[in-house]
Amino acid sequence: MRFSYWYSRMMAGRYGSDQLGLGLIVIYLVLVFLARLLGLPILSFLALALLVWGIFRIFSRNTSRRYQENAVFLKYWGRITHWFRTASGRFEGWRGRTLYRMNDKKTHRYFRCPSCKNTLRVPKGKGKIVITCPVCHTEFTKKT
Repeated sequence: MRFSYWYSRMMAGRYGSDQLGLGLIVIYLVLVFLARLLGLPILSFLALALLVWGIFRIFSRNTSRRYQENAVFLKYWGRITHWFRTASGRFEGWRGRTLYRMNDKKTHRYFRCPSCKNTLRVPKGKGKIVITCPVCHTEFTKKT
């Protein structure tokens, strides 16, 4: 009971931990692991500096400055996590188009319009044909 009382009194008015602090600890652990694995002492010093910075942030009484630092970190971290969250959607469309084309492989050919770069699907086995783009009305000749 005494330790928790002492700790709560000591931490009163201090910033405490936040997302940036957690990120610093994770980066510290990764750098220590890499320093041990690769045998590079410079990584150990860098990891130690990050750990000291993280501890300084936890015990700091300048809460407004620590809040601003965390807000900047969260802004960039949000962009990174958003990119990873939407990455599956970017690859989903590509995968769906590829599977669709694989099913059509025996019956149709795909060409790109030389003007607007639109993808056009034409039936296979018709010989040399003139293809008209439905978007820009450019005509070009291809062999199916």
